[in-house]
Amino acid sequence: MDTTRNTVLEAWMAEHGYSSNSLADTVNRALEPLTGRPGGLDGSSVRAWKAGRVTWPKSATRKALEDISGLPAIALGFVPRGRTPSTPAPPQQEDPDMKRRTLVGGIAAAAAAAAAPGTASPRRIGMSDVDRLQKRFAEIIASDHRHGGQLGIEQRAAALADEALNLQNAGSASQRVRSSLYASAAAFRSSAMWAAIDGRRYDVAKAHMREAQALAEMSGDQEIKFRIWSHAGTMYRHMGRPADAFAANDVARNLHLTRRDPLFASLGLARQGAIHGAAQDRTGTRRAFEQAQDAMLRADPADYRPVWMLAFYDQAELDSLALSAHLALGDYSTAEYHAHRCLSALRPHMVRSFAITTTRLAHAQLAQGAPDTATATAMKVPADAATQHARVTRMLQEFGAALRATAPGNSTVQTWTDHAATWRMAA
Repeated sequence: MDTTRNTVLEAWMAEHGYSSNSLADTVNRALEPLTGRPGGLDGSSVRAWKAGRVTWPKSATRKALEDISGLPAIALGFVPRGRTPSTPAPPQQEDPDMKRRTLVGGIAAAAAAAAAPGTASPRRIGMSDVDRLQKRFAEIIASDHRHGGQLGIEQRAAALADEALNLQNAGSASQRVRSSLYASAAAFRSSAMWAAIDGRRYDVAKAHMREAQALAEMSGDQEIKFRIWSHAGTMYRHMGRPADAFAANDVARNLHLTRRDPLFASLGLARQGAIHGAAQDRTGTRRAFEQAQDAMLRADPADYRPVWMLAFYDQAELDSLALSAHLALGDYSTAEYHAHRCLSALRPHMVRSFAITTTRLAHAQLAQGAPDTATATAMKVPADAATQHARVTRMLQEFGAALRATAPGNSTVQTWTDHAATWRMAA
């Protein structure tokens, strides 16, 4: 096998439907806001990356790729200068890019080796096996932000959680490795839980939650405990159970991690604010978002954080949660303000978030008596999200019902009806 090829990048391109030419065009467009002018890449540039002739593109190009994919450059198979794929990272490495590495790849070969008959001695499971699991986790995260809520993502994540647990029985390992395997299994199971929540499959989500919580306890990993309990709070909020949502989110917020890292504190507070909104508590909503914003400003962006946190929580997500809260409160002008802030700051890989935020913006505009503007906004939602994402589909159906109820004689009602029909035909 030619080990110089960037098979990780090739796999990511295949997953997301990029040819060499189309990826070059996309990177060129992403370079313009970074450098002030479009990039000059073409298909041969991308083929050089895939062939391993260029292993570490220029910094602006790497940033553009990271914005497009939602993954660190290393997670796309690129190798910093002075390193080779087989060269281990130096001890006590403090470079944040190195600390954040979660490459995309697979563990099928590792699992096959563990199951192969005729080995002379039991296999030793090591951190390299954990690293391979983390590569798969990064790809699950990227798929979630692109597609969101899909049953296929849930099933893949659940299967990879089982694969991580199977490694526990594939050979001997240190306690550190065993804890890391449990953490990896919990991470995959929490992604399955989130996909089920996003797809409104709440009974299934609760089953994933219980298993994820047990695995997280065995791992002792505070970051994954935070993710699971924070997801649980969001699930109960979507289910209209604010008391349970507060209780679950409080478990996440009371972890020592939130005192150590202001960014985790900020996320916990922002989600608390969204629950206050659902509970019709205006004062609690305002206070929580003020504290969340303050905590975000205190967070050091150079600190190590897990890939799932880096991939989604930023100012845009904080504004998205504020949008949800103020929409629930009926404060539509404030909701619209946060919607515009969110959309202006969304990273390109946040495809699902774009669809959800755009739909919520349309609701806020319609509630303020602007049916034409609201309809034009709703029509910007991509067809695949409108027909395949359960949350977006439901919100758009509610938008259509509200439009017909509030502007029955307006011609925009027929415009919306015709547009929605094109989505159904494309589904």
